Amino acid sequence: MTASQPLWTPSPDRVERSAMTVFRRACERRTGQPIPDTAALHRWSLQEPARFWEAVWDEQAVVGEKGERLLVDGDAMPGARFFPDATLNFAENLLRPRPGVRDEDDALVWRVEEAEPRRWSWGALRAAVSRLVEALRASGIRPGDRVAALLPNGPEAVAAMLAASAVGAVWCSASPDFGARGVLDRFGQIAPRLLFSCAGYRYAGKPIDLGTKLAEIASGLPTLERIVIVGDGGEALARQLPNGVALDAFLEPFAPGAIRFEPLPFDHPLAILFSSGTTGVPKCIVHRAGGVLLQHLKEHALHSDVRAGDRVFYFTTLGWMMWNWLVSGLAQGATLLLFDGSPFHPGPQVLWDYAAEERATHFGTSAKYIDALRKSGLRPDESHDLRALRAVLSTGSPLSADGFRFVYEGVKPDAHLASISGGTDIVSCFVLGDPTRPVRAGEIQGPGLGMAVEVWSGDGRPAAAGEKGELVCRQPFPSMPLGFWNDASGARYRAAYFERFPNVWCHGDYAEATEHGGFVIHGRSDATLNPGGVRIGTAEIYAQVERIPEVAEAIAVAQDWEDDVRVVLFVRLSNGSVLDEALERSIRQAIREGASPRHVPARILAVADIPRTKSGKIVELAVREALHGRPVANTEALANPEALQLFANREELTR
Repeated sequence: MTASQPLWTPSPDRVERSAMTVFRRACERRTGQPIPDTAALHRWSLQEPARFWEAVWDEQAVVGEKGERLLVDGDAMPGARFFPDATLNFAENLLRPRPGVRDEDDALVWRVEEAEPRRWSWGALRAAVSRLVEALRASGIRPGDRVAALLPNGPEAVAAMLAASAVGAVWCSASPDFGARGVLDRFGQIAPRLLFSCAGYRYAGKPIDLGTKLAEIASGLPTLERIVIVGDGGEALARQLPNGVALDAFLEPFAPGAIRFEPLPFDHPLAILFSSGTTGVPKCIVHRAGGVLLQHLKEHALHSDVRAGDRVFYFTTLGWMMWNWLVSGLAQGATLLLFDGSPFHPGPQVLWDYAAEERATHFGTSAKYIDALRKSGLRPDESHDLRALRAVLSTGSPLSADGFRFVYEGVKPDAHLASISGGTDIVSCFVLGDPTRPVRAGEIQGPGLGMAVEVWSGDGRPAAAGEKGELVCRQPFPSMPLGFWNDASGARYRAAYFERFPNVWCHGDYAEATEHGGFVIHGRSDATLNPGGVRIGTAEIYAQVERIPEVAEAIAVAQDWEDDVRVVLFVRLSNGSVLDEALERSIRQAIREGASPRHVPARILAVADIPRTKSGKIVELAVREALHGRPVANTEALANPEALQLFANREELTR
């Protein structure tokens, strides 16, 4: 199958019923001009950004006061302000009643590995949020205060985030599997007044206690006035902590009632998200409530075709931006299918058992998971009833062409596969799916509406289709961050995104645009390999190597060598496999034929493990530092920091 042949094309009826088509026709009525397809809608969204984002506000029925001005300083990047006179509340827009959704319908379903799920109805969720809102206000939490969470991906976490947003507090979260130093590196920068935490959690069938770690975290956060312990063991642990209180006791004085939502400016800070921190202390990225709301409404409704009553699953933790993205699905009246624990315990079927039993309409995960599932031998389309499933979403790293094909051959042949890419930096997507257009192997379908995404060469000119370069966005968009915490001058913020090309967002992804209007991401620019001055994207190497059955996973880095660099490939082998001369030849041949002779590594070495972040991304820069004997700045950001030792002092790399 060639790249020009679609793996999937939506039926005319599916295109006609999609929210994208409904919205496009609404925009035709608003403008009085024909907008024949999504590509034309995207062009109009860039030509008339103020009118486009107003259409999103209106057609998505945002609860709030829009104000007179739609866009001020629209040419400034950074500096543009969308809806500068507007007021709204983020949580109110997620909890508002939706046509066809009843109070007794599921709002949240939570499953921990193979255990029986818990369910919260919409009525139960609103009641929980109302009590939390009053408890937060009684604790003195006011707009702008920071509320932190160290919780599993469960209903209490969603309710706590919504309650914090309802009162105007700034939400920040991490996963309970973070080490104490990793938590302090994040929360210690932003001085939270209140922390929600669990007493423990389960992973791969094992209970993990947080008592000792939480005590260390509490002692390192002197601004904490309250620590609210959620779940089993809460009362006992709360007694051992200064200012500790179990959730039930925290809520006991307050009866469920109407939620008092704080009306706030469009640019009020909603949340602080943290960069991975693998090259230093994590950046604290401050996101604005109105901008995140509009982006997520657009991405869920239009690009993902999420509707009231849909059941949306995304495998994530509170340490990854996809959790924030998932929670916003409530604004469409969708049920969120929450999961916590290992996606392979007790076996590779666990997530698909959940998806089938709960009739998931959307299944979201990482590209790494799809590749691991492919190699596990499980074929969900054969083993599970997935009739309800309409869309599969993938992010975290580039999804290979083989990964695309596996979804259609092994998961569901008529699903909309949406590979999406953006990041913590914008808590949304630059390029993502389009339910009205074909899906092609290895290609992200197109840019987000309202996002002026292009690929530029190093000299700042738009690259031709098929030419690799920097992924940029040349016009402002509402979910650009307010800035970084403790960066009053904005110098660090500007340096991070606008130093390379003035007045243009440079995202740091090495990418290419395709002849079909899609995009291919080849990895992070700062991890791009440059042997002999030729830029090589690591994803191009992985796409060839990881299709070899003996290779479970790979990581490619540049080693300084004889006044240049050379490519070194480390492979984690499948059980029972050995890196012998025959396998090395197979790897080199696959890379040479599938990518190019320039991509072929100088050295190939076996390794028992590959370090990755908490959200599952391999960390090429950290491995490169370890390879050269340089200290890695923040190993607390890694899920398996001990793996770095496997790359240091490798005798094989001295010759």
